Amino acid sequence: MRIALAYDLRDEYLAAGFGDEETAEFDRVETIDAIEAALRELGHQTERVGQLRSLMQRLLDGARWDLVFNTAEGIRGFGRESEVPALLEAFAIPYTFSDPLVCALTLHKGMAKRVLRDLGVPTTDFAVVADERDLAAVDLPFPLFVKPVAEGTAKGIDGASRVADAAELARRCRHVLATWRQPALVEPFLPGREFTTAIVGTGAEAEAVGTLEVMLGAGAEPHSYTYLNKERCEELCRFDLAAAQEHARCAPLALAAWRGIGGRDAGRIDLREDAQGRLHVLEINPLPGLHPTHSDLPMIWSAVGRPYLALIDRIVTSATAPAGLLASGSPRGNGARPGLQ
Repeated sequence: MRIALAYDLRDEYLAAGFGDEETAEFDRVETIDAIEAALRELGHQTERVGQLRSLMQRLLDGARWDLVFNTAEGIRGFGRESEVPALLEAFAIPYTFSDPLVCALTLHKGMAKRVLRDLGVPTTDFAVVADERDLAAVDLPFPLFVKPVAEGTAKGIDGASRVADAAELARRCRHVLATWRQPALVEPFLPGREFTTAIVGTGAEAEAVGTLEVMLGAGAEPHSYTYLNKERCEELCRFDLAAAQEHARCAPLALAAWRGIGGRDAGRIDLREDAQGRLHVLEINPLPGLHPTHSDLPMIWSAVGRPYLALIDRIVTSATAPAGLLASGSPRGNGARPGLQ
């Protein structure tokens, strides 16, 4: 197949003046190198296109491909991860990973938690603070945890994200509102163990591949998998493949969340225990990092004895499966009528 690669390259944004934390979700050049090398080894022809504006220009110039391998995160707004999928659906071009609805829904953690709650998937109570006046309505037991409502890669999370009283809550929410220019998600702090479960496939074909337990080491910021801990995970954290009984606890919840939300091809579900050891779904990640040794999904895939090449092949196979309408009810770029593209 002819496959284009759509992505946001971290080095390009850093060179344009963006900060380290702003660009934390974007791909390193070695990630794109690894994806492209795997695609070529699988026999595909590839073209590096890059970010949204480059993709738009290539499409307007008449370029077409059999598939777009999309890892582009976008730069701003609740719909930023949906921009490339929406554009490709408008041009009836198939692409990897989830559709615009799923990408936007899961990026906004408050909205995602509402859907999880409706699905009956365990997740914490929460409040969304979009304005300082919303603080008066927060009725949750301390300690609480505060983070931006629509960021990934632990952006906006540090050692001060756990708050012990109303004054700290107000201070942290003001920080999120001012720094990230978006609402703050407030939820009870979960003191138990943290896991992330890798999912590959779509709908009934989805499989929970394995689960990592995330453990903080000496020198790590306390309480949680913060931005600093994630950026320096090789030295500050330890990741162990969870034992079979722990994976068996996580997998049903992860699959219920993935299938219920309509995730496609591959992703990750983050879970954490409360004080009683009960698991709660924290976040759904429908656009997973794919660095062969730094990103959680490939780390889990490798830990269960599967090669990186097979992961990329599985994603492509899932994205190009002849399905008509898929589990989420949206055509994957192949439903346009001739002459209407």
